[in-house]
Amino acid sequence: MKKYDYLIVGAGLFGAVFAEQAKRHGKRILVIDRRDHIAGNVYTESVEGINVHKYGAHIFHTNDKRVWEYVNRFAEFNRYTNSPVANYHGELYSLPFNMYTFNKMWGVVTPEEAQAKIEEQRAAAGITEPKNLEEQAISLVGTDIYEKLIKGYTEKQWGRPCDALPSFIIKRLPCRFTFDNNYFNAKYQGIAEGGYTKMVENMLEGIEVRLGVDFLENKDELCALAETVVYTGAIDEYYGYKLGALEYRSVRFETEILDKPSFQGNAVVNYTDRETPWTRIIEHKFFEFGDQPKTVISREYSSEWTVGDEPYYPVNDERNSVLYAKYKELAESEQGIIFGGRLGEYKYYDMDTVIASALKLSENILE
Repeated sequence: MKKYDYLIVGAGLFGAVFAEQAKRHGKRILVIDRRDHIAGNVYTESVEGINVHKYGAHIFHTNDKRVWEYVNRFAEFNRYTNSPVANYHGELYSLPFNMYTFNKMWGVVTPEEAQAKIEEQRAAAGITEPKNLEEQAISLVGTDIYEKLIKGYTEKQWGRPCDALPSFIIKRLPCRFTFDNNYFNAKYQGIAEGGYTKMVENMLEGIEVRLGVDFLENKDELCALAETVVYTGAIDEYYGYKLGALEYRSVRFETEILDKPSFQGNAVVNYTDRETPWTRIIEHKFFEFGDQPKTVISREYSSEWTVGDEPYYPVNDERNSVLYAKYKELAESEQGIIFGGRLGEYKYYDMDTVIASALKLSENILE
């Protein structure tokens, strides 16, 4: 008999949720991660008494009551509501697009005036079948919003001109003809008080965890320990990129401690002009209504991903979708291994959807 029922590769959200569920079903579990910490990309660390989101802002939001009740077993969530600000050459606009945005953009004061302005610009553009992202965005919200609040940010995010990006990247651009600036509009939302690391630590309570362990460097030895492997790393890396590397966008962070109580007065400010090199600045203390005497900010720079970088956002275009399908076919022929999570499934997951996916897997194979 092998020592463990499940070897879980990756101590991020997917791995931690599955491990917690497996433990509840009496399974023997080992969790490993090649990083020196748990919690994957939702890892938070305390700096000057502020919970800093080391790998980018993670704001929990969901309409799934079951997922909400699940995470509240491991953490208390505050009432944080995401209301980002867009900075375009020093002009500040409310996001998502709402009546505050339209008033600042055009001076309009009623929903009818705002709708008429957008419709006027859409009609003037005369785009009937958008051929790229630029035409798609203009056909949805007109030229002014596109030029100031979409174009520069999107080109920095993807590293390509908007007219060279496929239209499907922007399926819709919600315009709210109200003064509601709640970005997610989800029934349940907030930030885990005390940081997400503590939440994941609570999920993994009583479970053996080994950090700084690279599964791919010790694959045979580690697989020999368990009946089944749940692998949450990159699926193409698992196969040594033998069919080619899937594409991602990566993110680089520059984090500073500032000797002042506030830098920008909001947790999230997007820089939507093309000239500013970063895409946004996060001021971490405002996720938890902090009143510390200092503040910590992180500038985010979007970048091309190369093998060895941290992959963040899958590029789900046609070429990569075809390649992933080939890797998935390989994975389905494997015995004793399950691929899951953002990298294992080459899928962009919000926090709630990755938790729901892990819970579904648990139901399918544990019950």
